[in-house]
Amino acid sequence: MKAYVFPGQGAQFSGMGKDLYENSAVAKELFEKANEILGFRITDIMFEGTAEELKETKVTQPAVFLHSVILAKTLDNFKPEMVAGHSLGEFSALVANGALSFEDGLKLVSQRAIAMQKACEITPSTMAAVLNLEDKIVEDICASIDGVVVAANYNCPGQLVISGEYKAVELACEKMKEAGAKRALILPVGGAFHSPMMEPAREELAAAIEATTFSTPICPVYQNVTASAVSDANEIKKNLIIQLTAPVKWTQSVQQMIADGATSFTEVGPGKVLVGLVNKIDKEVETISA
Repeated sequence: MKAYVFPGQGAQFSGMGKDLYENSAVAKELFEKANEILGFRITDIMFEGTAEELKETKVTQPAVFLHSVILAKTLDNFKPEMVAGHSLGEFSALVANGALSFEDGLKLVSQRAIAMQKACEITPSTMAAVLNLEDKIVEDICASIDGVVVAANYNCPGQLVISGEYKAVELACEKMKEAGAKRALILPVGGAFHSPMMEPAREELAAAIEATTFSTPICPVYQNVTASAVSDANEIKKNLIIQLTAPVKWTQSVQQMIADGATSFTEVGPGKVLVGLVNKIDKEVETISA
């Protein structure tokens, strides 16, 4: 079975999507539609912008989403049998499998980015990568800290990201190193994504998701929150709302997709981060970068 996976924030680069725009009439039309929906020419920033400009909240998430979704729409024989997306990538996956329209997906991603930015400004918060420590040890250390810090991204065995209040994350990093972590490194991010610190953003996004029409998808989506196959439109909505404050169970999702018959994983979008993670989760499975 063919699985298609879609990257999240951090995969952006200057020049992203430009070749699609120049070589495909379908892509060009969709990019121009996106400029209209967003009210600014995001294509100018994607194609010619600096790394700093691409890191702007209102740009990053829609840019990665657009590159992924438009690439999927221009691929030959794009017939996914299962899809998944890492964090923001879940929205790309839901457009690719027909649960969301292109327009609605882009509007939600834009609203999500702005809501997350606002939440980040309320309390100083951050994320940190922890390498070579068992999940259970990471979870136990987080639970022992006074303050908000949680496991946020289960990326692959031995690579976890924690998220929360700045001081709590710093203290957790020290304890992780004492417990034998190879590295525990604060990441250059705007705030504590996939943690309780995103509650204000979750509330704001919940209203937007509730007001959006979701359809029955052509194939299951393995959602970050459940790490299992979901095809029911109402359940997809519910999990998408929880996603902002819940961990991204990427390792578990990929393992479940393989258990359910996935034989190849194609990453659709900027970068090759997910292909790398899939290879670390299971060395036997075929990986392709679209």
